[in-house]
Amino acid sequence: MDNVTSPRVLRNPKGKFVSSSQRKMIINTYKTKIAQNPEIKMLHLKKIISTELGIGMSTIYQTILEYKRTKTISSPNKTKIFKSIKDKVDEFDKYAIRRKIHQFWFRHETWVNAGDVPSKVWCDKSIKSARDATNKGLSTGAVNPSGKGKRLIVCHIGSEDGFVSDSLLCFESKKNTQDYHDEMNGDCFRDWLESVLPRLKDNAVIVMDNAPYHSVKQDKCPTRNTSKPKIIEWLESKGEVISRPMVIPELLLIVDRLRPLYNKYVIDELVKKQNKTILRLPPYHCEFNPIELAWSSVKNHVRMNNKTFKLNDVKQLLIEGVERVNADMWKNFIKHTIEEEEKFLKMDFVVDELMAEKEPCVLNVETDDSDDFDDVRPLSETDE
Repeated sequence: MDNVTSPRVLRNPKGKFVSSSQRKMIINTYKTKIAQNPEIKMLHLKKIISTELGIGMSTIYQTILEYKRTKTISSPNKTKIFKSIKDKVDEFDKYAIRRKIHQFWFRHETWVNAGDVPSKVWCDKSIKSARDATNKGLSTGAVNPSGKGKRLIVCHIGSEDGFVSDSLLCFESKKNTQDYHDEMNGDCFRDWLESVLPRLKDNAVIVMDNAPYHSVKQDKCPTRNTSKPKIIEWLESKGEVISRPMVIPELLLIVDRLRPLYNKYVIDELVKKQNKTILRLPPYHCEFNPIELAWSSVKNHVRMNNKTFKLNDVKQLLIEGVERVNADMWKNFIKHTIEEEEKFLKMDFVVDELMAEKEPCVLNVETDDSDDFDDVRPLSETDE
């Protein structure tokens, strides 16, 4: 006897609208299956209907859920979605456009301690004692400093062409704090940036994080912690007329309306005047800045060659480490960063798909005056 294969069901293309007739087919099939097996579970039911009709399980579930709630079948939204320009351009063209219109420059600050040394070293286990090492003309291990020592604060900027020449900012730390950001302030950073901007190309995009000295406001807008007289003073300075007594929440509503006009950063406006743009990274995502990889290479050079633990020698090693990071290394750093970005983008789509398949939990609360104690049993000794 020949095997009889069932006809292949053509699936509805992803992204195509599900018509009203298809929605009716879903509901009719749903009613038929329920009539045949009232105890069938929704998870199993939507898989069967999806297989028979060639429509996605998420669409089937949403259609059935809507029908249960409203007892109607809505018509689909037939507004055509046109592809944006970024969807029409392939990756090669995107890169060419990026190189033509913008060149990305990545900046960040870091620190180097005078006592930076490798945390691990090779050890010859054939040496049994210090006397044995001395007799063989060997050392008994790396000579490490007693502490981290003084600290250098470093700031630089670079692109796929390498670090920008004559743009290294390096000075000795004066504060004994763990956070090196305490050493930098808005004025110091602005002076350095003003000296660097002429060395960058037009339409440059400068990538940086959200450190406080990067985000100094031109005009601080009032907040909930601002006193009422200060809020009124700020509003009147912007041309607002307060013609009647108002409470603080009412005043803050006016502030929120004006905020987009005055919520500007000093650095952004400074850069904009020279035909350049600031692009801030998402908070706590330093992996999106390839200069972090460059700093890792520079610091590794300092650690591997630090013999004296003197700040002047460490500074010279730092300069040598910066010079070692060439354009080819920068291109690899940027390539790695782009790959990290793509990983996060794929992760976002995975989360969206999982959320789309997630069935909402609906609790039906019904009032019932009668008390049902059929499922209630007395506690036994084992329960206690």
